[in-house]
Amino acid sequence: MAVKDRDRFSTATRIKLLGEQTAARVYRSQTKRQARRSRLTGRAALLALVLCTLIVALAYPMRQYVSQRADIADLEREKQQASERVEQLRDLKARWQDDAYAEQQIRLRLHYVLPGETGYVVIDPDVVRQSRADLGAADRPWYSNVWDGVDKSDAASQ
Repeated sequence: MAVKDRDRFSTATRIKLLGEQTAARVYRSQTKRQARRSRLTGRAALLALVLCTLIVALAYPMRQYVSQRADIADLEREKQQASERVEQLRDLKARWQDDAYAEQQIRLRLHYVLPGETGYVVIDPDVVRQSRADLGAADRPWYSNVWDGVDKSDAASQ
């Protein structure tokens, strides 16, 4: 036993034992890393495949859902505008039922005056000059206006 104990404590034996232990650790860590890498890669690939499948499967329905929600919001907005327009038209109809409002609008729009009143129309001088420039065609007979239009269009095509 003394020989075994001496061998056990010798430097060469300790170095040899340390080398074997280190080699075993390195081998175990390399095999674990390789095993982990291969399992992790397979799991990651499977996870990525499942996620891509879910994204592709849900992309179209989600796009349709968002599109339909936008359409619904637009239709609700149009409905709100239509109901506001209906209220405006009801108010306008109720106003036209009033004789005083109808008389006011007739006098304003058609320039009617009551018997005994004198009606005046004020004309803007710029508008008069512009309309007199356009009156050149109105002073002539209609057939000469038509003929001038034919001549102008014929000259434009050449």
